[in-house]
Amino acid sequence: MTPVELSRTVLRALRAAVDAGELSATVPERAHVERPRPGGRGDYASNLALTLAREAGAPPRRVAEILSARLAAEPGIARADVTGPGFLSITLDGAPGARLVAEILARGETYGHVPDTGELVQLHIPHELRAAVVADSARRVLRSQGALVRVTCDAAPDPAWTEALGVRVDAYGRPPVPLPTLRPVPAPADPDPLRLGRDAARWALLLPAAHDHPHTGEEHLAQRETNPLFRVRYAHARARALTRNAADLGFTAAPGDTREAEKAVAGTAGDDGHSLLGALGDYPVVLAAAARHRAPDRLARHLVRTADALLARTHTVLPLGDEKPSAAHRARLALAEAAGTVLAGGLSLLGISAPAYL
Repeated sequence: MTPVELSRTVLRALRAAVDAGELSATVPERAHVERPRPGGRGDYASNLALTLAREAGAPPRRVAEILSARLAAEPGIARADVTGPGFLSITLDGAPGARLVAEILARGETYGHVPDTGELVQLHIPHELRAAVVADSARRVLRSQGALVRVTCDAAPDPAWTEALGVRVDAYGRPPVPLPTLRPVPAPADPDPLRLGRDAARWALLLPAAHDHPHTGEEHLAQRETNPLFRVRYAHARARALTRNAADLGFTAAPGDTREAEKAVAGTAGDDGHSLLGALGDYPVVLAAAARHRAPDRLARHLVRTADALLARTHTVLPLGDEKPSAAHRARLALAEAAGTVLAGGLSLLGISAPAYL
């Protein structure tokens, strides 16, 4: 169960409680779920009861108790505990890590995408290079979340923007009626981002938040670990190399539920939120937030988090010396392959290539 699916499950439990007269509250569009903080329990936590308490006219813990009883009966949930002033601590049934990996491998680069929602989004931008790149990536992210997107610009984009960076707009010209404008801080004219090439230039313009000035120096071309783009693309290439090396050793990936495999590759749920499983599980939530806020920088930073979590653990994936491949190795390989899939899909949404060899 992904965080998005769990959010829907929490809302379904709330709706059932409202329909049964146990609570009087408006069902929101989404319920916030996240990995528990250090020292927390369960696989996920939600503060929904605290946000609803005032409207429901009941203490947060009472609201949480009603929701926890409903959640415990939902398929895929082993238990739902009430902690602190009214937090819901949710434990998934079975081996959630193995199920998550299996889902990613089954869905491929469409993991985290949602079906068409019928939502229509208009993005209008000034005639600025960075605005054009941000809008182009925001279009891709929004499309992954089921929206239909139309990008317009004050003037025709420069041919170099299209040829070098793959930017495109659907129409250009001053609209007769003012439109809300996507206007990030412009990129500096010097040094010119175009000289970096498509991948590095797009990354340099997308990684900072919209209100921050981007840096467009040669550091984005450096083939070393101080360069976040290199780490993300190298982590993807490393995941693909592990698959090839495992084939040479005579074994393939198989999602498993051994705690040894999950601890070795992913850390634990309390691993300060930086475990590989945590990063993969949070990916759909990050995509949804990036679409909602028109902020592809959120996706870029999440890819860095995912890459760093994978690179810290790749040495545990393959057997060492005369060691024979085991179920744990197959589970670790499956998790590494899932991480590579997420990195490839995320880079694609940013308009950046993900080479299998680097």
